Amino acid sequence: MKIAVLSDIHGNLPALQAVVQQIESWRPDKVIVNGDIVNRGPRSRDCLRLLLHKQAAEGWLLLRGNHEEYLLECARPDFVAHGPAFEVSRFAYWAYQQLNGEMATLARMARQYSWLAPDGSEFRAVHAAMGDNRHGLYAEMGDAALRALIAPAPAVFVTAHTHQPFVRRLDKTLVVNVGSVGAPFDLDWRASYGRFTWSPAAGWQARIVRTPYDRAQIERDYAESGFLDEGGPLAQLMLVELRRARGLLYRWASQYETAVRRGEISLETSVRQLLQEKDLRPYLGPPGWTLNGQG
Repeated sequence: MKIAVLSDIHGNLPALQAVVQQIESWRPDKVIVNGDIVNRGPRSRDCLRLLLHKQAAEGWLLLRGNHEEYLLECARPDFVAHGPAFEVSRFAYWAYQQLNGEMATLARMARQYSWLAPDGSEFRAVHAAMGDNRHGLYAEMGDAALRALIAPAPAVFVTAHTHQPFVRRLDKTLVVNVGSVGAPFDLDWRASYGRFTWSPAAGWQARIVRTPYDRAQIERDYAESGFLDEGGPLAQLMLVELRRARGLLYRWASQYETAVRRGEISLETSVRQLLQEKDLRPYLGPPGWTLNGQG
């Protein structure tokens, strides 16, 4: 039995295409897309359409992540599309507009997939933790904390969300974070996904696969799609995250989000201030801001 699991594509079509091609060559029995197909990147609609085609043609299973839920929140009748709080969510609203007519598709996505091997051992995939689509699992977590997040413990627990892949044995459970196709945060820019096998002799085995892709194309997509111009200043941070293969939004949020939401500082000013920090300046430049007095 062979199962491929990919996740956290975030509108990065060149990365998704590279991973799909590699998965097709491996010829797994099952393919699971473990959430966050959309949002945070420039080509959500194209990524979703590609995977819906794979679902219809080959039975790929698409699960819901927290970013699908963010777009569903944009479709709520009480969503307020103005003010400081909206500016923080503008990038999600941009993706929501790109996916016009697809909200029902996102709403139908399941939050969990489970399969029993012939020996009765359970393979389970969820986007983040059990019961919480926004609580990430990390390799360095203590055993007790990790046990609580995967309970009831299966033979294989597959997660994603953090964009940081790992394979870890906890008690009798193989815990695997498959990382991110579209925006890895472990300092390795290559797309990440997981391969799982089961056999009567070896039981469950797992490994993380890294795949290079056309990075020049995703940079063009940021500009040509309109995402950088229309998705708001946080789109600039997402481009820097992509370039450095490391998360940045949490750093922005911890320093500025409260003040932005209170209207004490504009979102654009907060992003410009953050990007002036020394360790980030090497990752600036076209098609993003240059911050040289003109960008």
